[in-house]
Amino acid sequence: MSSNRYPWLQKEKPQPEQQAPLLLPTKEIPGSYGIPFITPIKDRLDYYYFKGHDKFFQSKIDQYSSTVFRTNMIPGPFMASDPRVIAVLDAKSFPILFDTSKVEKKDVFTGTYMPSTKLTGGHRVCSYLDPSEPSHTKIKQFLFNLLKSRKDYFLPSFRSDYAARIFSSVESQVASNGQANFNDLNNDIAFDFLGKAYFGKSPSDVGASGLQKKVTIWLLLQLAPLASNVLTKLHVPKLVEDFLLHTFALPSFIAKPGYKSMYDYFNTAGSAALDLAEKVGLSRDEACHNLIFATSFNTYGGLRVLFPGLLARLAQSGRELHGRLATEVRQAVASHGENGQVTLGALEQMELAKSVVYEVLRIDPPVEFQYAHAKKDFLLQSHDAQFQVRKGEMLFGYQPFATRDTRVFGANAGEFVPDRFVGPDGAKLLRYVWWSNGPETEEPTVNDKQCAGKNFVVLVARLFVAEFFLSYDSFTAEISGSLVGSQVNITSLTKAKAKAGNFY
Repeated sequence: MSSNRYPWLQKEKPQPEQQAPLLLPTKEIPGSYGIPFITPIKDRLDYYYFKGHDKFFQSKIDQYSSTVFRTNMIPGPFMASDPRVIAVLDAKSFPILFDTSKVEKKDVFTGTYMPSTKLTGGHRVCSYLDPSEPSHTKIKQFLFNLLKSRKDYFLPSFRSDYAARIFSSVESQVASNGQANFNDLNNDIAFDFLGKAYFGKSPSDVGASGLQKKVTIWLLLQLAPLASNVLTKLHVPKLVEDFLLHTFALPSFIAKPGYKSMYDYFNTAGSAALDLAEKVGLSRDEACHNLIFATSFNTYGGLRVLFPGLLARLAQSGRELHGRLATEVRQAVASHGENGQVTLGALEQMELAKSVVYEVLRIDPPVEFQYAHAKKDFLLQSHDAQFQVRKGEMLFGYQPFATRDTRVFGANAGEFVPDRFVGPDGAKLLRYVWWSNGPETEEPTVNDKQCAGKNFVVLVARLFVAEFFLSYDSFTAEISGSLVGSQVNITSLTKAKAKAGNFY
């Protein structure tokens, strides 16, 4: 994809990070919040409809000649009581959002607004807790313990409950219809896979078929304030859509019947997991609601974006990359696999496949926004200046700008470069990959807000690439935009014919 989506990133010659000046000038944070109520609504309309996400931020960067500035963020009145933020849009300032010695992460998971706790059984689930809150440690440790207890099931479950099912369905649809809607298939099959991987039982195993659709409604009620151009496709005027989606929260009772079904499934299928929760001092009820959120929102919601995003980038890259990946995957399986299947040992030999996954997570992070409140006064540094931040002010980061910073990733920062993270020099750049709410080079702990399932997500993404190119030489697809991420319609598949090393 062309880097002109982010033109500001190419305005000056890339400079190595270590050459940043030691003594930075202290400046006032540029920007203004404007007239209360009126300007936040204007900014909202610009963001959603008149400029779009990227041009909204780009125009302010150009206006203030700074990647740190004051602005209003969505959704604004009346849903958000205070839309004022300090935007941090470069690789130098962005990591402040992870520094829990300086910032607080309480109730900022979705930004300047928070969905009703009626959608989570009356609980503030882990994503909305600051690490300083006692429940945060218990819940996150519970999630760590669950992942550890099920780690041996992840690979075989992915192979049988995800890869085999979705590849078979894609082949069938392409053969009969000329194309396969990958997103729809992924949305159905990914949730079943997570049930098998985490609990050993999918929804259909316990008589809860179709649960994915109820989960989707539950997700939409929470994410509607961040969505746009949904109703406009039905010829609803933009201003009407804006009023319906961004002014007042949609009523939580819409999801109530579906959420009860979700709770019943997790309470039953996840019984062994809830036993682990009791051992760290959590009630089964609180643990169940957190398990629902971690699985359905954090992980399933992420895979609905990540897997189509991976395929989209691979489809756009073409046959040459497909050939390199197929050769690497098959050679690794031949030398380190078992009975012609992917193993963890084989996966570790696939350096290009791993780099592709990291590059997708860098350039198309599943979660684009991060927020935090300053817990004390401090100086915030960008590449070129430092700024005084006051206690209580909200900080906001738009990750697709920060992770395409030419001062770190060079002139091609806005391009998809499959082998960007290959080799020692590539590995050094991983500290600027922040999709998990923290650097890729660090491991999540109970004392931070980095995703508890960080390693699981990277593992299944790498497995996705490996299993795909073990089965296919190449493919083509039509790519378009969707409500979140990319829409992928696969139009052709070339089944694997070559032995390892003989793709060409």
